[in-house]
Amino acid sequence: MEVTRRDFVKLAMGSGLVGAPRRALAAAMAPERLLDFPALGNVTLLHMTDSHGTLLPVYYREPDTLLGVGPEKGKPPYVTGAAALAAYGIKRGTLEAYAYTHLDFPALAARYGRMGGYAHLATLVKRGRGERPGRVLLLDGGDTIQGSATALWSRGEDMVRAMNELGVDVFTPHWEFIYGIERVKELFGDLETRGLFRGDFIAHNVKDATWGDPVFHPYTVREVGGVGVGVIGQAFPYVPVSHPLRFVPNLTFGLQEEQVQKLANELRDGKRVDLVVLLSHNGIYADLKMARRVKGLDVILGGHTHDALPRPILVGATIVVNSGAHGKFLSRLDLDVRGGRVVGHRYKLMPVLSTIIPEDPAMAALIRTIRAAHEPRLAEVLAVSDTLLYRRGNFNGSFDEIILEALLKRHDAQVAFSPGFRWGVTILPGQAITREDVFSHMSLTYPNSWVQEMTGAEIKAVMEDVADNLFHPDPYYRQGGDMVRVGGATYAIKPADAAGRRISEVAVGGRALDLARSYKVTGWASRRDVDGPPAYDVVMDYLGSVKRVDIPVPRRVKVL
Repeated sequence: MEVTRRDFVKLAMGSGLVGAPRRALAAAMAPERLLDFPALGNVTLLHMTDSHGTLLPVYYREPDTLLGVGPEKGKPPYVTGAAALAAYGIKRGTLEAYAYTHLDFPALAARYGRMGGYAHLATLVKRGRGERPGRVLLLDGGDTIQGSATALWSRGEDMVRAMNELGVDVFTPHWEFIYGIERVKELFGDLETRGLFRGDFIAHNVKDATWGDPVFHPYTVREVGGVGVGVIGQAFPYVPVSHPLRFVPNLTFGLQEEQVQKLANELRDGKRVDLVVLLSHNGIYADLKMARRVKGLDVILGGHTHDALPRPILVGATIVVNSGAHGKFLSRLDLDVRGGRVVGHRYKLMPVLSTIIPEDPAMAALIRTIRAAHEPRLAEVLAVSDTLLYRRGNFNGSFDEIILEALLKRHDAQVAFSPGFRWGVTILPGQAITREDVFSHMSLTYPNSWVQEMTGAEIKAVMEDVADNLFHPDPYYRQGGDMVRVGGATYAIKPADAAGRRISEVAVGGRALDLARSYKVTGWASRRDVDGPPAYDVVMDYLGSVKRVDIPVPRRVKVL
């Protein structure tokens, strides 16, 4: 589908911009340059990741806090806000500032609208393939079939159907496993069978724990633009730690750096490929370390940490890309490959601006079919928000505060814990909060809440453990996500300190935490079996009772 200037004029007319002041019209038309990309070389890699079930366009605010550790501090991707604008040479108040930072988010959201949506992604993908026939490979880095009500209720099938319509060529997983290994095989196949997914599902580091046999194909080889391209699949290394073990019984994962090196060598020497790509769900920190240590990787297309990189990070000769989350972006990396090596590259992280990029009709029709039976339930209004509701950031976000407050009230608890997930859409001031919005933050197959007595020492230990997972100096020991969200308490954190010494000044209800005292604590998304009400029901009941939400984020965390 060719997107022409006529399409943009139609959109401008439809939005009432024709006849508006010239300055307003010019501002609205400026995003046309999103689709400008002078082609280079013989291979185009399109990359998306971490869409978390987001079929429709959404608001998604980038983090206000993203702390690097040691030599990472203050360097991309560990820059936010004004520092990010400076690092990437972006002017405040522009479309790029809206896409890549949290600054002025409500105002810029009102100007530029929602982003993402598979129908708009499909337009960009088809345009790229139309311009470069036979030279385009579309890769998805996982966390795709979880994160929405329709994904939860269909156990991922809705998203696989959308992936097929989009034409995803290669895929590697993470949250896909929360439906269980047998469901993953139904949807994606294994070494011997094909699933519903039409592309190649690859994950070299998923193995049988007893015999060490691979469960899925470790890599795929494609010819693109006359170039042999080998793609290695790196599934999230810590699935048995981050999710209940019952979903992946008798399976091992892990980083398996030596295996990556072995496969890279095998592809180059045995398969005679000219380009080696690692399709990774490690997280940006582990990708950068792996790029330093594994030889022969030309490109790492990474996901998991939701980092949106306006420029790739070069580690020696390896090009490291991360492409954001929730369908907001589609990365395009053009490569000039000659004599078995990359001699040139050109890159753009393209914001998928739904008000400017037209829908692809076939994908739009599929999405309507998927959602048709659920629309009345999804659209039910629970409350209206008077504040900006978001999650993304190292510490508590405003939607996290809603979850925590709902849990505290339901269970009459003193302290509440909620996981530091990085997924979940943003809700603007004045916007209605619907059932669908709640599911976009809480769509788990293990959603039950819990309540129990914990000592102050146990509460602090939980916080220390998560802090080490987030701020460990060795990237290979981090498991992703952000700091556990804490309700009913305040604390200080010193990320640079050693394990067990990062958390201090903990107070519950305004009083210093007593390590020996017992507290009533609640939470949800436990890896063990619990029988409390599903947390999304708790939150929906809470929103239905308050009707309006005005919940600015309190100063719970002091960073030392």
